[in-house]
Amino acid sequence: MANEASADGLIGVSVCYALAAQVWLRDLRLPAGSTVADALQASGFAQAFPVVQPWERGVGVFGRAAEPQTPLADGDRVEIYRGLSFDPKESRRRRAEHRRAKTARNGRVRPAGLL
Repeated sequence: MANEASADGLIGVSVCYALAAQVWLRDLRLPAGSTVADALQASGFAQAFPVVQPWERGVGVFGRAAEPQTPLADGDRVEIYRGLSFDPKESRRRRAEHRRAKTARNGRVRPAGLL
């Protein structure tokens, strides 16, 4: 089973941090019962990125938020999140404004009921 430790009592986990142009990834073998905090420490993340505070933006396991004491299972991927380079709401607002301005310039108006 993927969630059980191997015969030697170790589980395999990955720790990743997605940068804008690359992904930092470490594959680890940890004792069964290890936590997210254990994986971060064993990965060397603090040494590789001394100015990044992983818990500031969040840490998760397969896209779900995790706490330092969250236990890990064999095959888990610990993800260290980074801040967004843009605000998604602001981007949607700008696209909508751009579409409205383009429609107004072209003099087109959509008939009611058509999308």
